[in-house]
Amino acid sequence: MANISMTEVPLICHPLSLIGGIESISVTITHGARGEITLTYRVSGETDALEIPGQSKPGRIDDLWKITCFEMFIGNFEDENYLEYNFSPSGQWAAYRFASYRAEMNNLETAAPDIMFEQSVNALALTATVPLPDAWRERDLRAGLSAVIATKSGNNSYWAAAHPPGKPDFHHKDCFAVQLEARSAA
Repeated sequence: MANISMTEVPLICHPLSLIGGIESISVTITHGARGEITLTYRVSGETDALEIPGQSKPGRIDDLWKITCFEMFIGNFEDENYLEYNFSPSGQWAAYRFASYRAEMNNLETAAPDIMFEQSVNALALTATVPLPDAWRERDLRAGLSAVIATKSGNNSYWAAAHPPGKPDFHHKDCFAVQLEARSAA
């Protein structure tokens, strides 16, 4: 029998952000038997008012967070290192490894995630599947699920499963609010 778990998580707009016509954002996170994670971000609201990057050649690129982008931060319970993944509706992506809070950032050597994006008048969905590094596959993990939503009027809103006090900061451990149990061998 496959060892798969699925969780639906609502994202909350940061109190210092303008919602910008968004009614809700939720994420379905599936932790598969082989250690892969599939995330489906669903945004409902006035999606025609959003600044959505056009389809590009898929590949690794920095600074995706400056425009509409979906993110996952993932860490464990034993130490302070963590991973950051960014997914763009353009098909571009980024992945980083940190030794501790915003320290010693390096590109994470990983296979490209599989990213699919769909948009309609009142909704959009981005699905990304990422293989976790081997050393992370059998650990209890905490995930921070987040989104930066840019509008055509130039405003950004910051959404996460949980926010720390103060300005938006997805790297803060308070944002790592979703627990993922270790996948045992099948």
